[in-house]
Amino acid sequence: MTDSRIADLQASVPGLRLKTDPADLEHYGRDWTRRWTPAPLAIALPGSIEEVQSVVRWAKANAVAIVPSGGRTGLSGGAVAANGELVVSLERMNQVIGFDAIDRTLTVQAGIPLQLAQEAAREHGLQYPVDFAARGSCSIGGNIATNAGGTRVVRYGNTREWIAGLKLVIGDGELLDVGRSLVKNSSGYDLRHLAIASEGTLGIIVEATLKLTDPPPPTNVMLLALPSFDALMQVFDAFRARLQLQAFEFLTDRALHHVLAHGAQAPFAETHPFYVVTEFASDEASETEALAAFEQCMEAGLVSDGVISQSDAQAAQLWRLREGITESLARYVPYKNDVSVRLSAMPAFLAETQALLGDAYPQFDVVWFGHIGDGNLHINVLKPDDMVQAEFVADCDRVTRLLAERLHAHGGSISAEHGIGLVKKPYLSSTRSEVEIALMRGIKAVLDPAGIMNPGKLFD
Repeated sequence: MTDSRIADLQASVPGLRLKTDPADLEHYGRDWTRRWTPAPLAIALPGSIEEVQSVVRWAKANAVAIVPSGGRTGLSGGAVAANGELVVSLERMNQVIGFDAIDRTLTVQAGIPLQLAQEAAREHGLQYPVDFAARGSCSIGGNIATNAGGTRVVRYGNTREWIAGLKLVIGDGELLDVGRSLVKNSSGYDLRHLAIASEGTLGIIVEATLKLTDPPPPTNVMLLALPSFDALMQVFDAFRARLQLQAFEFLTDRALHHVLAHGAQAPFAETHPFYVVTEFASDEASETEALAAFEQCMEAGLVSDGVISQSDAQAAQLWRLREGITESLARYVPYKNDVSVRLSAMPAFLAETQALLGDAYPQFDVVWFGHIGDGNLHINVLKPDDMVQAEFVADCDRVTRLLAERLHAHGGSISAEHGIGLVKKPYLSSTRSEVEIALMRGIKAVLDPAGIMNPGKLFD
């Protein structure tokens, strides 16, 4: 690359690793959305907090925008660099820094993959309970930047609940150490929670102290076949009343179709419209209660069939039916909606949304799945092979506007856990008031006065 700024950056931050190969620019300049053509200036791979600070100071002085980059597994365009930005990848900053047995915390660099952080916690007889299918490739920094949820939110909550402290390099290169692992701290605003879910617009998360907890009990997994969409919340209520659920996930027959085509094993001889994967403690009392809940639902006509895992291997097979969905859909580059409503609003919202999508997308394969136990739905619309991408996206955007109106009416969110990024930016006002958005802009202006931190994401 001949851009003189690259040589200037290298001279300003001696020892900084930079990548400018076209294949690297494409790889690091996009996330899983694949909707924008990557066009970053270069890829910076700092190895320390000090290098991150130096890169940010250089970027501010030279009016170069920065796109922080973790595992780039996002689905909202939050890690896209399409306008000459400098991508700052934290992949080299991927180490465990320390473990505190008394505080039960694990301090890690932000580029560490979620799976490695989980394994490090297990080495100390504890667990970091946030979990999802992309655990091997997503990074802790990216999880924090989007307040990622995953499959066990119904039991453990979102990422936000498990961050004891973090370090953030803001727009002028200063380092903020916020939270500091204090259980109680009423000394003013908690800037840690501003950084969480900020999507890299306030700064670069470089380090995090994670809360750990006791390892989960041995669990059983049950797969339920449901005859109708209306039964979902009733089945959830029946199982929640009897069990401390670890997870409660649902998927449609179309989702199962794609996972089976991708190599998973069919769970039943017959096909059913909807399925639930639920996990709970495997002690004798819990198994008895689970079977009682199953029988109750069968008698009420809410469940058509079911299977309970008899081994870890079978549990893994059942979980694959849910966790393998995203990978099985990857070749279609689906248009995704990630929405949430309160549990009390879920029945009405489900009915309205099913009708809306049925009317709006008769020509498309629509794949539903999600974390029904915490009110989060993932809606994937698959592009026909013979349809032009721009026409497909325009048609989907039209329906997303209608979906945003339904969410607003039910007090829901257009983004439950994937962030706003570029994809959902036009619909932010369905979730946030104009006053809130103005305050968010003001906060960004304070922490990023030059406007270099992931500009254009979340809002303009």
